[in-house]
Amino acid sequence: MRLIQRAIRVDYQLRVYFTERVFDLANPVLKNVLGEGDSGAARKTLVVLDESVARAYPGLEAQIETWFAAGADSLNLVRPPLVIEGGERAKNSNAHVSEIHAQIDRCRIDRHAYIVAVGGGALLDTVGLAAATAHRGVRLVRIPTTTLSQADSGVGVKNGINAFGKKNFIGTFAPPFAVINDFQWLATLSPRDKRSGYAEAVKVALVRDRNFFETLERDAPALREFEPAAMLRLIYRCAELHLDHISTSGDPFESGVARPLDYGHWSAHKLEGLSDYRIRHGEAVAVGIALDAIYSRNAGFLDSASAERILKLLEEVGFELFADELLRADQANALRVLEGLEEFREHLGGQLTLTLLKGIGQGFEVHQMDRAKIIEAVYELKQRHEQRCRPPIRATVA
Repeated sequence: MRLIQRAIRVDYQLRVYFTERVFDLANPVLKNVLGEGDSGAARKTLVVLDESVARAYPGLEAQIETWFAAGADSLNLVRPPLVIEGGERAKNSNAHVSEIHAQIDRCRIDRHAYIVAVGGGALLDTVGLAAATAHRGVRLVRIPTTTLSQADSGVGVKNGINAFGKKNFIGTFAPPFAVINDFQWLATLSPRDKRSGYAEAVKVALVRDRNFFETLERDAPALREFEPAAMLRLIYRCAELHLDHISTSGDPFESGVARPLDYGHWSAHKLEGLSDYRIRHGEAVAVGIALDAIYSRNAGFLDSASAERILKLLEEVGFELFADELLRADQANALRVLEGLEEFREHLGGQLTLTLLKGIGQGFEVHQMDRAKIIEAVYELKQRHEQRCRPPIRATVA
């Protein structure tokens, strides 16, 4: 036997800019980003815009065209912004990926050109998959427009769409060329969508940073009212912790079995599918965090006071911690949410590895969960939900 073996190392720079009004003519951030790397001819750029963002900002498409026209000496917008459907349901087929591929081909976008994706996490996932697979990789600039995507999904290295009833079954690991977080996009979000990103901040605080968790506790009343300064603190620190993990964990492309930043996600991903994505990702993660916190307590890993603090924080920022889908059963009367364990193992590859809690800011790995204890936790969440929703008993006066 003969063998040739070499180590291959590739360095990436993962940069997240924070700015406001990215398409204002006076804002240089995007132009500076697109101006990096090459000189000479104007850089071709394809902009893909989330349909919901286009509706929320009726003049946005024209503003983007004006912005590029002002820099036509160095930038070439190859066509008006391509507006496509956003939201998780848009990830349930390959149709939009194919649509973007067709535009990349038609507009002659090459590996030294740019795709700029403006939208929520699902849109960024879809465009990211198209960019990563066209020409084996086109430069992608993400401009996230939701709390969730600015704090979590938009600043990572993953792209994907759903298939076979499983979340992100088809996807890639491909770091974006840059990420530009613009807080102004959040102004038009519904309260539900503003809140959704909070769950990922609670998650990363629980497994990585006790001080951040305590900051979230102090900020909870302001976060519930969507006070801008508190939201900015949450987004910035959450994004920073995610980038720290990607850059320092030694496994940025998850080639191993450990995924600490997916704490609470094994059930969350299943809940999303069971609800036909009626439940937002952040809402499902909040339920998953609560479920695994109770499980950690019942298994003797986490003290009761810490578990209660976790549940209370999630409730104080506005999350419901129970969904009817938790009790949906199959023909054998087994809870379907438990299927999420095997689906999570398949997604990881090899041995099931889950993160649970032994303290706030202290995650640790397990390779199995007691299904009876999971069911106990589900029914405890149901009981807690019913008690919170029950109207107070009013004393009668004779």
